[in-house]
Amino acid sequence: MPPPPPQIIRVIDLETTGEAPPLHGVCEIGWQDVALGKDGRWEIQGEGGSRLVNPGRPIPPLTQAIHHILDEQVADAPFWHDVARGVLDPYPRRIALAAHRSAAEEKFCTPALTRDAPWICTWKCALRLWPDTPSFSNQMLRYWRKPEGLEHERGLPAHRAFPDAYVTAFHLRDMLNTVGPEQLIAWSSVPGLLPRVIRPGPDRGKDWAELSDDSLAIMLGDRDEDVRFTAETELARRSGNGSRN
Repeated sequence: MPPPPPQIIRVIDLETTGEAPPLHGVCEIGWQDVALGKDGRWEIQGEGGSRLVNPGRPIPPLTQAIHHILDEQVADAPFWHDVARGVLDPYPRRIALAAHRSAAEEKFCTPALTRDAPWICTWKCALRLWPDTPSFSNQMLRYWRKPEGLEHERGLPAHRAFPDAYVTAFHLRDMLNTVGPEQLIAWSSVPGLLPRVIRPGPDRGKDWAELSDDSLAIMLGDRDEDVRFTAETELARRSGNGSRN
């Protein structure tokens, strides 16, 4: 019998013309795999890669100022529907996809393109695993944590698809070796559990347990789902019906 295919999670990162499809489109996709080794440890696997994509519309200067991809660089590139499936659903088939703040990628990587793959959001998982980090951007985690084995130049420039996927993969590797994929997928399926209050005001930066009942009540009506979810979790803890784990 041939050996079973390895367990692989593919980290992806997109550079786009904006945040809202179909008004906006993808102009670059990058990927890096993380695989479960024979010793039971997750490790970076392969070289990863990236592809430019023709977004089918001009790239606004606002987004060019972030990723520096020019219209002439993508003019002859394939369109998203010709690129996406091969990257998002490779062989051997990955057990999940991952991205930092994966909600942005999920807007473009629809279930039809991913074959309903589960997602891991490394931002949401970092909130749970590394709550003392000053902030939770991909690059802050990179320089705060200094993941073992990350090649500095290979993770540059920031805000391009492959370097960002490469950096995220090291965060994911360490997360997987701490709690495993099932827990990461579960955390990723609910809003983010914020370790500190992020809203401007006198409570900014406080632990949620420090909030008064009146302040907590205000947070329960916040427009941000992560704030509401965290406030609801703290309310459940105070009433004895839950914890912040």
